[in-house]
Amino acid sequence: MLFCLMAVISLATQAQLRLPKLISNGMILQRNTNLKIWGWASPNEKITVKFKNKQYKTTTDTKGNWQIVLPAMEAGGPFTMDIVGQTQINIQDILIGDVWFCSGQSNMVHQLNIHDVTYAKEIAEANYPQIRQFWIPTLTNLQGAQNDLPDGQWKAAVGEDVRPFSAVAYFFAKKLHEKYKVPVGIINASVGGTPIEAWMSEEGFKDFGAIKGIIEKNKDTSYVNSLNRKPPTSTNKPVQVVDEGLSGASKWYEPAYMPKHWRNINIPGYWEDQGLKDLNGVVWYRREINIPATMTGKQAQVFLGRIVDADELYINGKRIGSTSYLYPQRRYKVGKDVLKSGKNLFVVRVTNTTGKGGFVPDKPYCIFSGSDTVDLKGSWQYKVGLVYKPITGGNWGGGINAQNQPTALFNAMVAPTINYAIKGFCWYQGESNAGQPQAYEKLLPALIHDWRTKWMQDSLPFLYVQLPNFMEYSYLPTESSWALLRESQLKALSVPNTAMTVAIDLGEWNDIHPDNKKDVGERLSLTAMKLAYHENLVSSGPLFESSVIDGNKIVISFTNVGTGLTTNDGEQLGDFAIAGEDKKFVWAKTTIEGDKVIVWSDEVTKPLYVRYAWADNPVNPNLYNKEGLPASPFRTDK
Repeated sequence: MLFCLMAVISLATQAQLRLPKLISNGMILQRNTNLKIWGWASPNEKITVKFKNKQYKTTTDTKGNWQIVLPAMEAGGPFTMDIVGQTQINIQDILIGDVWFCSGQSNMVHQLNIHDVTYAKEIAEANYPQIRQFWIPTLTNLQGAQNDLPDGQWKAAVGEDVRPFSAVAYFFAKKLHEKYKVPVGIINASVGGTPIEAWMSEEGFKDFGAIKGIIEKNKDTSYVNSLNRKPPTSTNKPVQVVDEGLSGASKWYEPAYMPKHWRNINIPGYWEDQGLKDLNGVVWYRREINIPATMTGKQAQVFLGRIVDADELYINGKRIGSTSYLYPQRRYKVGKDVLKSGKNLFVVRVTNTTGKGGFVPDKPYCIFSGSDTVDLKGSWQYKVGLVYKPITGGNWGGGINAQNQPTALFNAMVAPTINYAIKGFCWYQGESNAGQPQAYEKLLPALIHDWRTKWMQDSLPFLYVQLPNFMEYSYLPTESSWALLRESQLKALSVPNTAMTVAIDLGEWNDIHPDNKKDVGERLSLTAMKLAYHENLVSSGPLFESSVIDGNKIVISFTNVGTGLTTNDGEQLGDFAIAGEDKKFVWAKTTIEGDKVIVWSDEVTKPLYVRYAWADNPVNPNLYNKEGLPASPFRTDK
């Protein structure tokens, strides 16, 4: 009886042999470096790893942790690995190549699937079994670093499985794979709308006293819960209790509804610019659209550009699709049974909570099927269904957003990966910190140091993307927080073994998530080839080096001029501004002389300062090197 009881106790305390989610079927291991394989089992359990006809042995510690280091290996595969303890795990289809840790916010998140119109051909032709991504889901932890992920798997860039790949990371990896003919792995840990502070470890904030205080407070669950229990005190609440468009006997999207007191409005455009002053709430749009007989009985697709903030589309009374926030492009599929020949009722219900509401200009608005396309732009009718009172301050919503808190994303999404050997980092972030560019100047180098410390390699290549152009054009010299943030990013090049991709020509004025992800990824791959693969090539556009005042002119010198300076459009240099002691900048005249740019203005007789592309969205930043790479924005009046 005692023997049986002891056996039951032994079984109850025995831990199942377990591996981190990253170590799984289809993984890509980093070539030419020692490799850690680790996991968990029962205390003092003997573990054997069998790989490439060799065996490696260890014993778990008193808590059941174990780790084995495999020697550096050349690229190749596929291989299998057996991990044997009291139970056994078999891992298949292992490749050895290069692994890049890709992180940041939404422009690193954005999958090929989101841009499947622009990259339809690339998706259809994707057949790269040696390019693989491990996608880490959005996770947060305010208490401390986690040792594993709850879910995740390696997927190859083949067929439909390529759709969830980060578009930037995919094009980056594709270029490297094509050039070096080795497997390329992407570990993608990125979350839209998040600040850099969320991606750093607690130890990374040793020089940031105020932030360390926040981290300590957030560890107190009672404190966090008390914040989350606070009711909102803002007065941004509906004037009306319900949306009139949904409350009547006939809903406003139904064909039987008879419209009264609707007014004219244009699509695209914001309603605040068309007579609806300072309105937050729900506005309904309707229009009868003539559809040709050739489009009926077929599946169609509607492009509704982008809408601020949320929308629901109805056609002939049937709900076609909806989007709950402002950033995605609206692309809705229309079933074969929806459209009819002649007049079709289109109704869009738009909800906006702050700022300008409506349809973003300079985007596609149409319905199409096969070779037929019907334009949806033009005059519609509108009626207000629900009105919100203006925001008058207070705690809107209460609580804290965990993913925006210091260490929250590092603890849950980065910490579980730091034992995994990598080639380097790719970082695309900064939009959420654009309002604090001076702080970012210190935070970005701190992040680089923090991650290198965690991976225990103080010179791991760190590649990053400078913020692209975005928002309205400025036709006069102006101040800009986005320009300041780009400057902070530029300064991070002083950290050894870093490289920056300039994207000042790849953005869109009306979309914080520009469609052109391919050029970003491919430019990023150039920096990798130069920095991490030691290729003798030009990987960057011109970077400001120095300025010299020469009478009434200023002479600007650059690094990374390649085979020479030029403009990308054959026109005069644009977006150079000049100022004297008063720092009142005016547009400058310019000329390229060899590897230098000469800048002057008849309005400034004693010039001191020059700025280039210094705006949220400069109008024509056309300074490039002859290798086709754009110059980074800069200023000399620091």
